[in-house]
Amino acid sequence: MKKINVITLGCSKNTVDSEHLMARLAAAGYRVAFDSDRTDAEVVVINTCGFIGDAKQESIDMILRAAAAKTAGKIERLFVIGCLSERYADELRAEIPEVDDYFGARDLEGIARALGAAGGEALATERHLTTPRHYAYLKISEGCNWRCGYCAIPLIRGPHVSVPMETLEEEARKLAAAGVRELIVIAQDTTYYGLDLYGRRMLAELLRRLCRIDGIEWVRLHYAYPAAFPEDVVEAMASEPKICKYLDIPFQHISDAQLAAMHRRHTKAEALALVGRLRAAIPDLALRTTLLVGYPGETEADFAELVEFVREVRFERLGVFAYSEEEGTYSARELRDDVPEAVKQERVERIMALQRDLSLENNMRRVGRVERVVIDSRQGDYYVGRTQYDSPEVDQEILIPAAERRLVRGRFYDVGIERASDYDLYGRVVPRR
Repeated sequence: MKKINVITLGCSKNTVDSEHLMARLAAAGYRVAFDSDRTDAEVVVINTCGFIGDAKQESIDMILRAAAAKTAGKIERLFVIGCLSERYADELRAEIPEVDDYFGARDLEGIARALGAAGGEALATERHLTTPRHYAYLKISEGCNWRCGYCAIPLIRGPHVSVPMETLEEEARKLAAAGVRELIVIAQDTTYYGLDLYGRRMLAELLRRLCRIDGIEWVRLHYAYPAAFPEDVVEAMASEPKICKYLDIPFQHISDAQLAAMHRRHTKAEALALVGRLRAAIPDLALRTTLLVGYPGETEADFAELVEFVREVRFERLGVFAYSEEEGTYSARELRDDVPEAVKQERVERIMALQRDLSLENNMRRVGRVERVVIDSRQGDYYVGRTQYDSPEVDQEILIPAAERRLVRGRFYDVGIERASDYDLYGRVVPRR
């Protein structure tokens, strides 16, 4: 059996694509590995990211490393798939001919056929997990119809296409049977789910069905677009105990001028009203957002509105990015990148300095509470866990001394929070209440 190493770069959606591909490769007789630091398998597949400049460069660097390993005789065959390949396959073929073939993000069937891994329909709900076995990402749709001014995702992934609900339920049941306890629901926009298949948004119904699956203890929702946010999703989050009191909702900006320039399809008033409804219905909700600063035309007044928005809403989790042009997007074609790079970075730093203060204040209010925690790993003298208010890899952690007792990865424990820093909590396991 030949060993095949599938190297995954980029977002959790790429992770899911790779896991589906690896299940098909394993069924075809390959010994499957997933190690981004090794290129010593007979066959290497690199699943690339092509969304922003740094991610593109990381993907190119990995391809070059693997191409050099192939030239040195360490690799027999080398393939590239994913978002970078979707956008730049012709250029990549010309510049890095050592790669046997390139396949886009929408052509997993192509790479599967090239590797002799047929049977896509029969294996459609199979996964070879690369995450810790107690949590998994569940991708409920592909593509996006919103076409925000700065975003290349519709160019790469195409229009929105929902996965049938029955398929998702079957996949989730298999994940639960394999030991998964937390499902992290993802898509380019999770709230759009179902419109193409059922004629209406069906995210709330899907979430409720996932909550009925034996073995699943947490259902977490990511990437919820704020425009036309479904009210029944708010109701489901408030009433279903398995749905984490956590919502990743990327607002990007709050100034009406910037929202219009970004083609975000909602106003400042509508965004604030949505936050108000969410906070009222789910008082302990942890809101995560991403913001974009330095977009063409952003003034100091626009930025001041954004700072006040962050201060007012007090997001529990927040990331901020400086705008960079993505070729083919509306903003790259039609707008002038007129905010200096130094100003962009200074605005990033101002937002993150404010968020550090807010995060510390939010965390300090949790000292003395007892919260349910899942253990993800052990690092040195501490077990590393998360509450329902934190998603893996992107949010803060709770650190528990490892010397006192042995904890099991993937198990849930009641933890008393004893102290806090800006982005971490510290606590000890307490007897179950």
